[in-house]
Amino acid sequence: MEPFSSAVSIAEAVRSRKVSPVEVAEFYLGRIEHYDHELNAFIWYDAERVMDAAETAARAVMSGEDLGPFHGVPLPIKDLTSVSGQPNTMGSLGFPDTPRHGNELVVDRFLEAGCLLMGRTNSAEMGTLPDTENARYGPTANPWNLRRSPGGSSGGAAAAVAAGLAPLAHGNDGGGSLRMPASACGLVGLKPSRARVPQLVQSWWEYCSTEGVITRYVQDSAAMLDVMSLPDPHGWFQAPPPARPFADEPGRDPGRLRIGLMVDAPTGLPVDAECVEAATAAASLLDEMGHDVRPVSPELLSPEAAQGYVDRVIPGSLYVNPFDDPDRAEPYNRYRWERMKQVSAGEYVRTAALLQTETRRIVAQWRRDFDVLLTPTMACQPPELGVVRADANRDVAVAQPSALLMVSFTLLANITGQPAISLPVHVAPTGLPVGVQLIGAPFDEATLLRLAAALEARTNWPLTVPADFC
Repeated sequence: MEPFSSAVSIAEAVRSRKVSPVEVAEFYLGRIEHYDHELNAFIWYDAERVMDAAETAARAVMSGEDLGPFHGVPLPIKDLTSVSGQPNTMGSLGFPDTPRHGNELVVDRFLEAGCLLMGRTNSAEMGTLPDTENARYGPTANPWNLRRSPGGSSGGAAAAVAAGLAPLAHGNDGGGSLRMPASACGLVGLKPSRARVPQLVQSWWEYCSTEGVITRYVQDSAAMLDVMSLPDPHGWFQAPPPARPFADEPGRDPGRLRIGLMVDAPTGLPVDAECVEAATAAASLLDEMGHDVRPVSPELLSPEAAQGYVDRVIPGSLYVNPFDDPDRAEPYNRYRWERMKQVSAGEYVRTAALLQTETRRIVAQWRRDFDVLLTPTMACQPPELGVVRADANRDVAVAQPSALLMVSFTLLANITGQPAISLPVHVAPTGLPVGVQLIGAPFDEATLLRLAAALEARTNWPLTVPADFC
């Protein structure tokens, strides 16, 4: 076994009986045991349960049963998502660690695909900060530099994949929580379109949050999107079906695309020179590939709409899945909890309507003015551990630059519901990965996957791994 193999290749090795699911599980459990004390990526796992599932998967292979596309592939779940029989503490002291009853829909899709659920990864409390540390479990470290953050809030997932503790990992994204940690850890983070991946409650964060995975390989992201996006006949709404399986998109010719380059942060904050360098380097590669790449200054969200999302929609999510004990929550979330009591239903509805109205204007620019928007993923390099959470808890009433720099470029696609992907095209002189983001037209993950695979072939980023975890 190789620690940085693709999930697709592991599944193929299992199907061809070159390796057993038991051997795969033992290998990754061994790496977790050996390395995770440095990272704190996993906050819970049950090795005995994993091995029981691996033995069941091995029997299915030997008996010639029909196997799912990821049969025998380990995949950890982020500690914001419920799995029957596992705790779900939301990264908080405000929730008990009693086992949950019932799976989130995406978990059922993973199980049907044959994945081995490999435990739970760390997150910011309730996923409301772009870091991965909390009072209950402490911080998760970045495998590229243990003094730096892996981003968040799916940072435990990203750290696990970057260090070779899992071939891919589940996460979710309501403001960049798949893309920011992918950028910070040198990985691929695809945020699917709104309603592409069914959820039990589709209104999380006013329909702006989605489930997904963090991977090392574009092909893994594409194939897993097919798994996650199976239609849900019981949901309120769902994305239109793709023209073909997403797994067929990498390697297809995307045609000559108009790609807009934007390196100024929508928040108005200064952008780190290495983040600008990453975006301009990607622009040069895309230009060499024959695309029409040019700077653009698109119309974006008004300050009122963006502030409304941060001040009303995100805090409102705390009431959808309320704390059992709010007094034990992080100070920044306790403040949001109390503040939402002062927000009227009318104010919330007005914000929701404004977000929808502005989205119509914003997404009209895709295909009219450009096909894909290219930006840095973050406006900063991964911050030092402790900075983002400390800033948030020190002045709970004000969004701090340490967090805003991280979400400056990612938040837009959540609100508009567009697909977006972070790709690891650059390494700063600090040795830290720096990602770039591609935002596609509504429901056009296919174009992003084609472009991402072409860039992957040019840069060969899967071979770039943190030396201390080889």
